[in-house]
Amino acid sequence: MNEQSTTNQHHIAKRLLTEAECARYISMSRQFLRKSRMNGVLPGHTVAPPFVKIGRSIRYCIHDLDSWIDANRRPVPGGCDHAHNADR
Repeated sequence: MNEQSTTNQHHIAKRLLTEAECARYISMSRQFLRKSRMNGVLPGHTVAPPFVKIGRSIRYCIHDLDSWIDANRRPVPGGCDHAHNADR
């Protein structure tokens, strides 16, 4: 393998996560990911993060996970969002 090919594979590997890696990344269980993928959109349930299906494999794009986390952010009632403001 040449250096360019190795660099491209490293970039791809960092971009797509397995189910186990995704669960660690979002601090949720693999069971949550499986159930939410299978259930689709149900009232009162958190929608699964977007995923990529390649053959029988499921992968998650880090960019999609970051967007999903931001979309599920909820402000603290009667207060400010300290975690969000800490980045500023």
